[in-house]
Amino acid sequence: MLRSLRIQHFALIDEVQLHFEQGFTVFTGETGSGKSIILAATQLILGERADLQVIAPGAKKAIVEAVFEISESYLPFFQENDLDFEPQTLIRREIATEGKSRAFINDVPVSLQVLKQLTSRLVQIHSQYNTLELKSKKFQLALTDLLLGLDQQRAEFSTQFQYVQQLSKQVEVLQVEFDTASAQQDYNQFLLEELQGLNLDDPKIQQLDQELERYANAAQLEEAQAALASLLDDNGPYTQLYARKASIDKVKGFDLQMRAYAERLDQILIELKELSRDAQVSSYQDLDPSQLPALEALQDKINSALLKHRVRDVQDLRALQTELALKNQGLEEQELALNTLKEELQLRHKNLWLEAKQLHQLRLESVQELAQKLALILQDLKLPHTKLAFDLQQTEQLNASGCTQIDLLFSANLGHNPVPVERAASGGELSRLMLALQKMSSEKKALPTIIFDEIDTGVSGDVALKIGKLLNEMSANGQCMAISHLPQVAARAAHHFLVQKYVVAERMQTQVSVLSTAARKEEIARLLSGEAITEAAMANADALLRG
Repeated sequence: MLRSLRIQHFALIDEVQLHFEQGFTVFTGETGSGKSIILAATQLILGERADLQVIAPGAKKAIVEAVFEISESYLPFFQENDLDFEPQTLIRREIATEGKSRAFINDVPVSLQVLKQLTSRLVQIHSQYNTLELKSKKFQLALTDLLLGLDQQRAEFSTQFQYVQQLSKQVEVLQVEFDTASAQQDYNQFLLEELQGLNLDDPKIQQLDQELERYANAAQLEEAQAALASLLDDNGPYTQLYARKASIDKVKGFDLQMRAYAERLDQILIELKELSRDAQVSSYQDLDPSQLPALEALQDKINSALLKHRVRDVQDLRALQTELALKNQGLEEQELALNTLKEELQLRHKNLWLEAKQLHQLRLESVQELAQKLALILQDLKLPHTKLAFDLQQTEQLNASGCTQIDLLFSANLGHNPVPVERAASGGELSRLMLALQKMSSEKKALPTIIFDEIDTGVSGDVALKIGKLLNEMSANGQCMAISHLPQVAARAAHHFLVQKYVVAERMQTQVSVLSTAARKEEIARLLSGEAITEAAMANADALLRG
């Protein structure tokens, strides 16, 4: 629970130090005295965004500190966020004139998100804006689930719903990518078949330029081949060399150098004989010049492909052919992955509908009993003819809360059928309905501290007494605080703070004081009669305090 609150250099407050106890605490004071300032400072502890205008004139920064008494059930939060756990946990916000806003938990800097995660479990502030929220269908359903004890199921469903939404977006993205790739596939297939038609893997393609030269010079090749074949002809090179060898053989026996020449000449004669015979075996008659146009056409196709694809050589074309083949294979894999994801989405969506319908059925089964409980509380709040019903209809579309459309139907007048609460309830009736809902929700949430900002707006007399009693009951197991202008509510509090404005050093300042029993009596009398406190007002105040 909240044990203390220190506010420094915040708006009209120079410095205020408040200490709190368990039970019902009330804040009273003149309109404009600064009660809303205390509430605004407390909202900073809850992680609300800060306005630099809250810094008091002449100050460098505004500071709000709160000390909470917490149990070890909060230990996992502190461990998860690497924070020191203290049973008396100090939370601080600082707002500096240069625009910096800092948050601390036990003197360790934290983000506002981390701060909110903790303080949202410690304090709840209910303002008039929250009463207006009751007109929101989304708020009605969330509050209904809380009161029915279905908030955990709702949270789990919401998580699954968000996952399915993300999965659906992923499928949409992959579908667009696949459609784009599919539109490109026909062209890619055309390019692939075009390259495959060139038979780029044929070794002849690698030597096409050389082959073209051979065909272009077929006659010269045949002539050269004939010249080689004629090496063994009479009076040819072989015969002439053989005759020279005979002269050398005569003298090689007595001269080592001549012997070496003879050996070398033998090798030359053997090579000439083999060369001539090999040339006789080979033939260039298959180099039909009529085939040259076909080779030239193939070369034109290769050159055209090189220019078309802006690559350097046949090796690059082969690499492109492989890439296009892989793209087609990748498209098949992409389609398989897309279909697998679609199947998962379809299955999860089907299961999501089943869970949504189960959640809707659970709501239907319990909501009538909830309406009866609320009606009983409203009777205690002087709405004896209240008719209350939760009209739940199944929707055709899923949302984060399931498939339930809610209408909170309300009528406070005898003989009138209930209609949607946003059209039926007056300000005072709406406040009492919200108070009844908050009473039940506080029991479900077991929040240590609840703060009400003028929840009693629009009521008076005996209704105000009932509200005060109800607020007192809500504080039985924790803290309940209220800002109020009603003496009947203030009288039911166990602790009473008075908020006042004074001129200090030529500047208006807000101060807060704890009221003694006698001072409480006087303040309640002022709430009853105004500035001129009468004896009758004092007597009524005494009666309220004793009641």
